[in-house]
Amino acid sequence: MNRYLRKICTMLLTGTVCLSVFSGCSSSEQTPPLETSDAGESAAEDGAGEEDSTKSSSLGEFSIEDIYGETYTNEMFSEYDLTMVNIFATWCTPCINEIPDLQELYIKMKDQGVGIAGIVLDTADLEGNKDEEAVEKAKILAKELEVTYPFLIPDKALMSGRLKGIDAVPETFFVDKNGMITGESYTGSRSLKAWEEIVETELEALEGDHQ
Repeated sequence: MNRYLRKICTMLLTGTVCLSVFSGCSSSEQTPPLETSDAGESAAEDGAGEEDSTKSSSLGEFSIEDIYGETYTNEMFSEYDLTMVNIFATWCTPCINEIPDLQELYIKMKDQGVGIAGIVLDTADLEGNKDEEAVEKAKILAKELEVTYPFLIPDKALMSGRLKGIDAVPETFFVDKNGMITGESYTGSRSLKAWEEIVETELEALEGDHQ
């Protein structure tokens, strides 16, 4: 377990059983519990992990807050050609483990028109009611891992829309500057190198669609 996970598991996963990097952290508080999925380095090399075709659809108009209370709307997508939306939970070890790589990816690719947004699934219930304890855990994560992309709290519309039925985290999908979901949906964590290759592929596909 790397230094990030040792520190985070010690500081914030009170009442959560840290099993291992591969099986993740399970929580008895989740009803029903989400499964954690860790594709990791080997999955990226071996082609493991799920990749689902995502039909082009819009996330629609929304106005939600991040963990610090700042408001974000669907206009956030217009700032980038492609936005990577990473759905995770504060109790999910594979999710936490890949956040430093996602932060590095964001720094490397934001000037190429690629943004990243995290959606912290356990910060709200199915009705969009905020879970303050999970929000505080997300704040600790963001601070300790020096994350500069937003950690968003889903509202009722998102919970009953794109996020409905998610039973494993992390899950990642992509959105174009018009707020349209594009390309593939990816279940499982991956290495920085693997995500770089995926983003390049999604960018090329997006450019091809616009020609």
